[in-house]
Amino acid sequence: MTTIPILSFVAYSGTGKTTLLLKIIPLLKAKGLRIGMIKHTHHQKFDVDHPGKDSYRLRHAGAEQMLVASRSRWALMVDIGEKYDEPPLEQLLPHLDQDKLDLILVEGFKHEPFPKIEVHRPSLEQGFFFPDDETVIAIASDEPLEITTDLPVLDMNQPAQIVAFIEERFLRHSS
Repeated sequence: MTTIPILSFVAYSGTGKTTLLLKIIPLLKAKGLRIGMIKHTHHQKFDVDHPGKDSYRLRHAGAEQMLVASRSRWALMVDIGEKYDEPPLEQLLPHLDQDKLDLILVEGFKHEPFPKIEVHRPSLEQGFFFPDDETVIAIASDEPLEITTDLPVLDMNQPAQIVAFIEERFLRHSS
C-alpha cells in the first residue's frame, strides 16, 4: 500500500488523458512536487527498449527480468507471461520509491478503487464512468456537460485549474 496520495485519470481511449497529464505534470513540478506516474496500456507486448539494443536482445533471449541502468536513470522490464490477468495497481505501487514522491498519478486502471478524475469530451459522444463509479471525484471536460452532476467539473483546457483542484483535494490534506 501507499501512504502518499494517488490520483487516476480515466477516460475512453483517444479522449486526451496523456495530453492532459503532459500539461499538468510540469505545473505540479514547478510547485516543487515530486511526481510518480503509472500508465496502463492495453498493448500486451510493449517495449521500452528497441530491437537491436542489447537489453532487448538479452530479454528476448530469455531474461524474465531486465534492468537497464545509467548514471541518470534505470528501467526494469519484467515479463509476467500471458497467463496472468492485468496486474492490479496495488501490485505495481511497491515498485515506486515512494519516499521520494509527493503524489502518484495514474493513467488508466479505471476498475481500480482509487480516486479518479474522468476526462470527457462531449464531441466524441462516449459515455461516462460516473455515476456508476463512485471513485470518480471530478470530471475534466473541454465543453459543458450534457448531463447534470454534483461532481466538480474542471476545464481540461485550463490545466492550472486542475492542478489547483489536486492541491486542494489531495496535497493540503496529506500534510
